[in-house]
Amino acid sequence: MSALAAPYSQPSIQPARLIAMLRRLEPRFFALGVLMLAAALPTAFASLVDGRQFQGIDVWIKPFKFEMALVVYTWTLAFFARFLPAGTTAKVWYHAYVGAVAAAIVIEMIWVGGAAALGTASHFNRTPAGDLIYAAMGFAAVFLTSPTAVYAVLIARNPSTGLPPALRDAVVIGLALVLPLTLATAGTMAAMGSHFVGGSGSDAGGLVGMGWARDGGDLRVAHFFATHAMHFIPAFGLVWAAAFRPANRLPVWLFAATFVGFVGFLFAEALRGEPFLPWFG
Repeated sequence: MSALAAPYSQPSIQPARLIAMLRRLEPRFFALGVLMLAAALPTAFASLVDGRQFQGIDVWIKPFKFEMALVVYTWTLAFFARFLPAGTTAKVWYHAYVGAVAAAIVIEMIWVGGAAALGTASHFNRTPAGDLIYAAMGFAAVFLTSPTAVYAVLIARNPSTGLPPALRDAVVIGLALVLPLTLATAGTMAAMGSHFVGGSGSDAGGLVGMGWARDGGDLRVAHFFATHAMHFIPAFGLVWAAAFRPANRLPVWLFAATFVGFVGFLFAEALRGEPFLPWFG
């Protein structure tokens, strides 16, 4: 059984033990996830007691979604830290780098949460101060995404991951694709000054659970899948390695290419002003 599959396949591994494992593997990213989870609690409470809206939805929805997304992101990085070369997490450069990433995440969330408290836009805030802050937050967003690329390079160079070839490639490719795909989608949104293409330009009546526009294109769809390449592609690799031929890497590469094509399709669909799954909710 592969090292990636082990925590989910062994009956002795309970959620509490999995959490303890994440804390042991990468305590800094684990702590960041805990911090975001803790921040989500008062955000959720604020959503219940504060009736203000922005662009047709509760002002606190956005920071809450960001906090939960960052829990998933940081804990996924903590899990993948197990495949880094031995001793990496103890190196001085690594400590400094993760500390800087942590600072970028905290600063980003302070602004997103602060903008919600002020009832204004955290993104595409077209005021002199808003433009300045948005540019700084753009840099922070790129930097906080960079660990995916760093991890991809380090894991690719590690001959002792304990993973079968197909699964190892899936982990590396999934991590490696996050930064370029995210830069392409998020960069376009920044250049356009909106994630909406056509439609009412309101979040009201968006897709259930996600909030994506129903009456026009929404670049957040492609952005969402871009950021989750680190989950979808390794998940395929896990299934392939466990059920079929773990030494055959070709299906992983074909799936990764298909995934990139899928993100490209969603991106083009939004630019045409067409909603994602127009027939659904």
